[in-house]
Amino acid sequence: MKGFKLTICLVLLLSMLAACSKGNDASSKTPANGNKQGGEQTQQAEKEVKLTFFNTSAEVNEVFEKLFKSYHELHPNVTVELIPTPIGGAQIEKFQSLLASGNPATIANLDAGTILQYKDSFLNLDSEKAKYEGLTKPGAVEGALLDGKFLGIPWTAQGYGLLYNKRAVEEALGGTFDPASIKTRDDLEAVFKKIQASGKAPVMIHGADWSLGAHYLGLTYSLQSDKVDENRKFVESLESGNTKLADNSQFNGLMDTFDLLKKYNARQKDPLVADYNKDSADFAKGEAAFYFMGDWTWAVIGPLEGRDKEFGVIPVPISNNPDDYGNSQIAYSEPKLFAIDNSGSTPEQQKAAKEFIEWMVTSQEGQDAIISQMGLSMPYKDVKVKGTNIISDAVSKYVDQGKVMNIGVINYLPQDYWSKTGASMQKYLVGKTDRKGLAEEVQQYWEYQGRK
Repeated sequence: MKGFKLTICLVLLLSMLAACSKGNDASSKTPANGNKQGGEQTQQAEKEVKLTFFNTSAEVNEVFEKLFKSYHELHPNVTVELIPTPIGGAQIEKFQSLLASGNPATIANLDAGTILQYKDSFLNLDSEKAKYEGLTKPGAVEGALLDGKFLGIPWTAQGYGLLYNKRAVEEALGGTFDPASIKTRDDLEAVFKKIQASGKAPVMIHGADWSLGAHYLGLTYSLQSDKVDENRKFVESLESGNTKLADNSQFNGLMDTFDLLKKYNARQKDPLVADYNKDSADFAKGEAAFYFMGDWTWAVIGPLEGRDKEFGVIPVPISNNPDDYGNSQIAYSEPKLFAIDNSGSTPEQQKAAKEFIEWMVTSQEGQDAIISQMGLSMPYKDVKVKGTNIISDAVSKYVDQGKVMNIGVINYLPQDYWSKTGASMQKYLVGKTDRKGLAEEVQQYWEYQGRK
């Protein structure tokens, strides 16, 4: 906000100086050099700058376009044009074609892993790092670093774990539910047993490969350490074959918990249907008390008629030792970052892009668009807008307490890791392979990556 105000003041000041200069020309014959300098400054201040914005959050294209218009009204010399991408379409291929054609977008809203892949094409924002460390919650900038460089500005955050429907849980328990009471796997099963005895389904597992491969099995790579670099070393040791997944305690603990979820799964009869809208809606209406999912599901749950009103989230317990890493932390990441092109953009465009991004994440209007209209959570300290996403609010409480698991290691994983290993998890979910077979398939995937 400070940068935004400074820009407005500068434009006004330069405009006033130019006006005074013209008035002096008529009455006092100001030296020519003075006129020239003032004219150049005014011309520079009013120079038109066009920015293009490549957006992979396609479901909120219209919200971004409204923001672009609002910013143009405040800064008539800056125009921001959307480069839309289809939902679930060939987004990266389009980004690659723009880059290859020498006509890259000035700003790109991309997954952190994609920014890392094309890191040489993006502006190093280390000069902005201290500012954003001051604006964001602790760990937000650190979580956005890619190979130690600040290449993308965080603007939204997501968390996931075991969501719970408060009414469904408390009706089954016959009293108040304290989420902090679940510290271990046995604690979780004790609650599941009571819910099942009441006639309700204890938990919902969404059977899609992205949920099973990226979000569930993917926890294995983040549970090794609270440091991303250590988790990267673990993945490298899987690739080299020096570490065997079957012998890893975090993997086995995670799968022991998965066995528990399988046992009490509301979709036992047909676990691979994976109808995301139906699973989310059934959970929202109390058909299942818990749901392994993230706060992004609010896009489905929020608008539903007849849904329950109160929801929360707890970590996925991976052992019976409450002190083990992961038992009190929910998975948390900044899935998208704003990156600025450094391959074809001018210094004027880069400067304008920095100012525009800062306005989007700090202004009332920008935060309202992101939080209220997009339904997302922001990892910023001074949030001026109250969101409607109840699950994001629950995630934020863990963030404020520092009880989050940094899953940034996924930014360094191959782009197909979740689909390949997710297919193996699907086989395990329906009983077509056992724990040993699952571990062997996932191990083979990583060792293949190591040979590439």
